[in-house]
Amino acid sequence: MRRLFLFFGRLFGRKPANPYHKLRAQLFATTPEKAGIAPEGVWGVAVETGYGGGSATLAALANGTASMYFSTGGGIIGAGRHEKPNALAKELVRRATDFTGGCAPADSFPLPRQGETRLYLFTPAGKCVVSVPEAEVGDESKPLFPLFALSRELIAEIQLVGQAKTRSRK
Repeated sequence: MRRLFLFFGRLFGRKPANPYHKLRAQLFATTPEKAGIAPEGVWGVAVETGYGGGSATLAALANGTASMYFSTGGGIIGAGRHEKPNALAKELVRRATDFTGGCAPADSFPLPRQGETRLYLFTPAGKCVVSVPEAEVGDESKPLFPLFALSRELIAEIQLVGQAKTRSRK
């Protein structure tokens, strides 16, 4: 039924609604209980980067949930149902526990500015954030590099899941 609405929407010039802000709000509003997680330290990670035309969000939870979505539309939801993204999401969350000391408490979640990457850690005490220039994300000398490197691995696996879904639809 949804495909039918999308077809007629495109036919008559309507774009399908972009769910980015709703998905992002759901991510930041979720609790370990809602996600079925018994939190022992960090139970979730969100990595967001601001670009000229919008932003991208990577979500990983301790239960293996892994998704990626873009403010310009599109994304891959539910990649954690696949073995590699599931394992990488869990590993990212597990390793993030070592980095809570460098985060500031966060009670609001503004979108990152262009050229900025924000790392949000979801803990039993609340959410915390650290912000870095995007140029530092790939700098091996920076303390957060291991998390960003693992995030890139997760993104690559999520993209493979998305490509496989696209091929299977054809």
